[in-house]
This record gives sequence, C-alpha cells and structure tokens, in this order.
Amino acid sequence: MGHGTGVPVRDRIYEGDARVLLPRVPDGTVDLIITDPPFAIDFKAQRLNYNRKGANVLEGYREIPEEEYGAFTLQWMAEAARVLAPAGSMYVFSGWNRLRDILEGLDAAGLTTINHLIWKYQFGVFTKKKYVTSHYHILFVVKDPKRYTFNKLDHYPEDVWMIQREYWKGKMKTPTKLPREIVRKILLYSSNPGDLVLDPFLGSGTVAVVAQQEGRHFLGFEVVPEYCAFANECLQKR
Repeated sequence: MGHGTGVPVRDRIYEGDARVLLPRVPDGTVDLIITDPPFAIDFKAQRLNYNRKGANVLEGYREIPEEEYGAFTLQWMAEAARVLAPAGSMYVFSGWNRLRDILEGLDAAGLTTINHLIWKYQFGVFTKKKYVTSHYHILFVVKDPKRYTFNKLDHYPEDVWMIQREYWKGKMKTPTKLPREIVRKILLYSSNPGDLVLDPFLGSGTVAVVAQQEGRHFLGFEVVPEYCAFANECLQKR
C-alpha cells in the first residue's frame, strides 16, 4: 500500500518488489517469515490447472526468469536473514525444480535447516510421461539453532503434512494460494501471540489474514497490484 521510502509499518500490506522493500525493514525485527516465492518454471497463471476456470484466476503473476533465479534467491534470502530476530525462523515453500537454488540460498544466508518438511496435497497437474507432482517442499530454517520458537503442539509431530489445497469453486483467486490450515499450523508451532510475521511474496494474503486471526502482527510485500487489492479485501472480510 504505497511506495514510500520509510520503514514499513506492521499490520500493513505494501505493494512493491521484495528486493526493494526488504532492505527497509530494520535488523532483527521479524520473528517469523512464511513465504512461497516465485517458481521460475514458466508458470501460466491462467492455465486450467486443478479443474479451475481461467476466468476466476487473477492475472498479473510475475515470474522470475530461470537464468536469474539463483541471484534472485541469494538476494532476498540475505535480506530475510538480516531482518530475522535472533530467535527468528523461516518457512520457505518450494517445488522440486528450484530446490537446489533455495538450499544454496539458505546456506549462503547463514541459516540452519531444522527440518525438510513435505506437504502432500490431494491433486496435481495431469502428466503423460512422468509422475504427477502432488507435493511441495517446506524448508524450516532458523537463525540460531540453539534458540528458536517451537511450540510442540503434538506428542509426535511428523515432517510429512497431508493438507488439502483449498478449492474455491466459482470464486476469484490468485493462481498460487496456500491453504489457511497449513499457514495456521506453522504459526502455532513457530510463533507466539504478539510476534511479527512477514511474507515478502504475499500473493493472496493468506499469511497476513491467518496471522491476524491468531493474534500475531503481520507485514506483507506483493509486487502485483491486483494481488495487493485482493489481499486487502481478504483482510477486511476475515
């Protein structure tokens, strides 16, 4: 919401490139980052994936060229590590195709991997000559492996999460939308009420909406104007 040069204010969504906005966030002020960055897989937002209608998918998805993805990842992850609080942590969603870039970016940023989670969902894109991809990788990393928030909600918390995608039949949506259930699970395990939660690639605004519902402060960056408007509408309707 705006292109000012000052420090971003919490509990707001800002329209702009994360690589420009992240440097404005003060050092060590974010408790938790949850984000699903761009894919670099020639993603077509209007493609009829998952039996959805293209007319119900918001246009404007911004892709990162494959040849730039490594440098892009290194840049935003270095800033993410800087803004994390000393006991802060981050969850990064990734498909298998760019996983190496994500892992190299995390190492370069000096973050420590605690878990490599798998999110198994109920359907994927139809294929003819290869297995259907029906999972995401979620990298759970921290700034200090000796000091980070982990609320052990279950006696035996497993690293494979079977959570269904949200199918919004007949409703407008962004092309890549995280289920509220998975965001809520991350928030409850890795943050506490009053913490500041950041999503530098906010998309539909799910992280901001669920953070607000769970008594956390939020900060969101999104480069696509249509997605910013959609995310703010979701916040008002929560």
